[in-house]
Amino acid sequence: MKKYLFSFIVLFLITLYVPRYTLPVIAQYGQYGQYGQPSPSYSILVDKMVGMPGASNDATSYKYVDNLSVSDPRFAPDQVVFFKIKIKNTSSTKLVGMEVRDTIPSYLIPVEGPGNYNDKTREIVWNAGDFDVDQEKTFYIKMKVAPQASLPADKGLFCVTNFVKATSSNAYDDDTSQLCIEKQVTGISKVPSAGPEMGIMMLAGNLLAAGIGIYLRKKQIN
Repeated sequence: MKKYLFSFIVLFLITLYVPRYTLPVIAQYGQYGQYGQPSPSYSILVDKMVGMPGASNDATSYKYVDNLSVSDPRFAPDQVVFFKIKIKNTSSTKLVGMEVRDTIPSYLIPVEGPGNYNDKTREIVWNAGDFDVDQEKTFYIKMKVAPQASLPADKGLFCVTNFVKATSSNAYDDDTSQLCIEKQVTGISKVPSAGPEMGIMMLAGNLLAAGIGIYLRKKQIN
């Protein structure tokens, strides 16, 4: 009797003990995954900027801003424009084979920079390579404003937007940068300078006017 009573007590205690022990283990396994590691994140950050109008051919010497509006300094026909593109891997893992596509707006002509330019799609495309975690790379593109004759005839001041995007197998981001172009004013006649010839002509005109006036007065007296 005691033997059966002891076995019953042991079996009862095991029944109470096992669920409390196994359930937390199952919950923990489902929360953290098979290997106890969180899933990697994939993200990049693209920052496109335009250089303030200047005269230098050194891209790094310019002051860069996100956008230029009509109230900011403007670009003139045939003037050089520099763009700065920063790409950063903000993922928790390495990104492989980053492709960058920069779309050139109307009235801008690409001059120098990375990649190859397709004049039909107006895109510059290049492979930016691999990016380690937190790695950032900077690229510069030199462009030029179209000549005066190629700018819109009905617009004296207008703005254009440059678009860029970066893509890897797991991440994507894009950004834009605006600038404004002001055409040169044409059709105004140049005022002649007051040189010696102009002085002689003005003196002759005054003498002629004076002579006519004297003649008219004499005629009235007679």
